[in-house]
Amino acid sequence: MEVILKQDVTGLGYKNDIVKVKAGYGNNYLIPNGFALIANDSNKRLISENVRQAAHKAAKIKQDAEALAAKVGDLTIEVGTKAGESGKIFGAVTALQIADVLKAKGFDIDRKKVHLKETPKQLGTYTATLDLHKEVKHDIQVKVVAE
Repeated sequence: MEVILKQDVTGLGYKNDIVKVKAGYGNNYLIPNGFALIANDSNKRLISENVRQAAHKAAKIKQDAEALAAKVGDLTIEVGTKAGESGKIFGAVTALQIADVLKAKGFDIDRKKVHLKETPKQLGTYTATLDLHKEVKHDIQVKVVAE
């Protein structure tokens, strides 16, 4: 029996895969629990159309992420924080602070997409990576200055 998986099934396959299974497993477990559809011609056409549309949407999202990366360019942002006389800051600069500065400059980037290679604990310049898409990463410079 051939079925089309509606979601990832561990040990069997991934979403939209056409797999061969035993009739009992398909009829008694996969189909009633909503994990699969019977692989007839109409369902195969429906899944292929869904895959095509999803690929188009994914390409648009990637293109938007690349445009945002180009718009950000070689940006250097300044984050002000309290620091001692030796240059050591009180606390640390976080992704939330960087995301807030980016938002103030007109770039709406979620704090979860900002990754610091090292946590800034001194005044100076650091590199932060913006994870805009699974294939689009962009580095910016973060300058930590005393307030």
